Amino acid sequence: MDIAILGIESSCDDTSAAVVLNGKVISNVTATQEIHEEYGGVIPELASRAHQKNIIPVIEKALKEASIKKKDISAIGFTQGPGLMGSLLVGGSFAKAWAMAKNIPLIGVDHMKAHVLANLIDKPKPSFPFLCLTVSGGHTQLVVVNDYDDMRVIGQTRDDAVGEAFDKAAKMLGLPYPGGPLIDQHAKSGNPHAFEFPIVKLPDLDFSFSGVKTSLLYFLRENTEKNKEFIAQNLNDICASFQHTLVQTLLHQLKRAVKKAEIKSICLAGGVSANSYLRSTLLSEAEKNKWEVFLPDFQYCTDNAGMIAFTAYHRFLKKNFTSLYVHSDPRLESFSI
Repeated sequence: MDIAILGIESSCDDTSAAVVLNGKVISNVTATQEIHEEYGGVIPELASRAHQKNIIPVIEKALKEASIKKKDISAIGFTQGPGLMGSLLVGGSFAKAWAMAKNIPLIGVDHMKAHVLANLIDKPKPSFPFLCLTVSGGHTQLVVVNDYDDMRVIGQTRDDAVGEAFDKAAKMLGLPYPGGPLIDQHAKSGNPHAFEFPIVKLPDLDFSFSGVKTSLLYFLRENTEKNKEFIAQNLNDICASFQHTLVQTLLHQLKRAVKKAEIKSICLAGGVSANSYLRSTLLSEAEKNKWEVFLPDFQYCTDNAGMIAFTAYHRFLKKNFTSLYVHSDPRLESFSI
């Protein structure tokens, strides 16, 4: 008998629905919210309202693309947390209502674990155990993955996430939101060694990105006081140099984690894993150090329901279902430390 899982993702500002059939993602639909661009960041209230508007059309499109009827859905998975409370409530409430109406299992999914497991959706797939560098706007983590439901954090950011550092830097440079991809784009035409910013090397496997953001702020303030056109004249080089610093900070700790965990199978996860410089630099390091690297397809890097449905499918196989009394949790603790 076929197992069809409907997945719903609504942790932040993307409304997404996907269908997984017997472990394979056969549709993955996402509606983005452009309204946040004019504010330079996500406005939680506007995000939750947009989710309410988008969720039914997105689910209907996902079912249509998958050629799956509502009655054929075996279970429904949704993002339980972490994320924005209002956004999570929209997806969670809809999932509960569907599960109750159709009398099918409900499966609450940890958003961060789903990002990690996105590396197992398509071939080639890593074998357990593997080491995952999770990089997004809200998280920066090094995770040892022993199984689908056995993960352990061995390093994480002490302050800002690397994705936040990208977006805050973009704002300083006058680039529109979301600025991370724009820094990547400008950096391709710049010199990564044109300017020097500090690489924070903590004694353990944790990360810190607040200092490099402050360094960029002072750097721009000092140079624009001398030349008001400094940013415009050096935008590509500034982007390339700042991006280089962030990536080298990540790779410094990753190399130490590989030695400590004695694992040479490496994966990326999270929105920043779509960064072209991070990908190319990681592949270069892998060749030098004889690592085996797995990079998720771009559609599974940013927030998406494909990874939610895929994770829910593997929980369904173990009959690991969620009570209808479950609460959305914006601060869900993802991993053991």
